[in-house]
Amino acid sequence: MTEGVLWAIFAGLMLGLYALPEKFTKGFKYENTWSLFFLLTMFVVPIIASVTLIQGFGEIFGNMPTDIWIKMGLTSFLWGIGVMMWSKAINHIGLSLGFSIFIGTIILVGSLLPFIEDGLPPSNVLTFILLGILVVLLGVILNGKAGLTREKDEAKIASAEGKSTKGSMVTGIMIAVVGGLLATGFSYANAAGRPYLHKASIAQGNADWITAVAVMFPIFLSGGIVMTAYFLWQLNAKKAWGDFKTPAFGKNLFLILIMAVFHYAASALFAYAAFKLGKSGNTVGYAIFNTACVATAIVSGLITKEWASASPKARNFLYGGLSCMIAGIVIVAYANGLG
Repeated sequence: MTEGVLWAIFAGLMLGLYALPEKFTKGFKYENTWSLFFLLTMFVVPIIASVTLIQGFGEIFGNMPTDIWIKMGLTSFLWGIGVMMWSKAINHIGLSLGFSIFIGTIILVGSLLPFIEDGLPPSNVLTFILLGILVVLLGVILNGKAGLTREKDEAKIASAEGKSTKGSMVTGIMIAVVGGLLATGFSYANAAGRPYLHKASIAQGNADWITAVAVMFPIFLSGGIVMTAYFLWQLNAKKAWGDFKTPAFGKNLFLILIMAVFHYAASALFAYAAFKLGKSGNTVGYAIFNTACVATAIVSGLITKEWASASPKARNFLYGGLSCMIAGIVIVAYANGLG
């Protein structure tokens, strides 16, 4: 169990850091940065990783039952919409709060969805899992309160200086919540596809960890369809194609490639952690993975001074929310140990 917990935490650290390089791109509009990111992380990176690493790639996916393709495809499509909304929420409310609300919503719903495929655990285990998730919910509420308080603080400062503030905090929080609900499709797709893909991958002589790469292939390609369509439309609507022609393109491409690799690797590592955690691994691993991501994002947001103009009251809400989320995950991990 310990190995699975550690892998889930490490995957969360990677996911929490993946969007950080975006702060250092130059000359790109929102549409340029994220269209290039989704192209790389949803198609280029997973295709290269899958074809290169999976022995018997064609036979594994050629023989995958149609019902599994449908389950993984549809729920991954919804996940793609959710991730797209996540990136929009970050622009409204910042990295730390964007991660907190989005991932918090995912934890609450996505941790329960695998029970549809995996069945319910013993009652004592289920009780502690639900208790831990409720504690996480309290953390999400406190994080939302922190964001609203920070918005008021920033509005006061901006008003005094005669400046305008960025996107509405309420709008950003709503985008993050709805996006989080849709993004729980990732959790279900992993639970639905893993059993077949693990068995088929092992039969081809692949190591256990290769199953995680195999699971990510249909998830990322299905999720990438909606993102590609959306950003092609946005690039045309905003007339942003010309912004790719910037002296900083090489640097931007490198930074966005780092984002893409971290995002993909984090998801694949979660799938491996869920396997190592055993029967309730999809639920427990998902909760630990996403909470570690939130903690990392909040710390990175503090380091990059997103909360520099926030009052002590706003920061206290933020710290309280983070503490509750960590405490909730400790309870969830304990529940997995009982199982």
